[in-house]
Amino acid sequence: MSVAGFLAYAGLAVARDQSRTAVAIATEREVLTELFAMRRQLGWAGSNLNQAAKILNSGGEMPQLTHVIADVRRAAEAVRVAADKVANRATEATR
Repeated sequence: MSVAGFLAYAGLAVARDQSRTAVAIATEREVLTELFAMRRQLGWAGSNLNQAAKILNSGGEMPQLTHVIADVRRAAEAVRVAADKVANRATEATR
């Protein structure tokens, strides 16, 4: 499932469940907001990585490549952590 698909699925699941408390809903909204922010950061980091690949493929040097790769990894890890939070809450809600 794509990140966008997951976010849409999670958002619809939140909207459908009328039995949760306001605190639970607010917490999930915070996590979803975090996921959207991380998605944007991952897009920016991926764009930087694409630019670095273009420079390298044209024979140029990219001394900042390790920083670009580190940015991509940080953004990907942040998305994973936020998605895990949503998944854990969904699992807890079904118990």
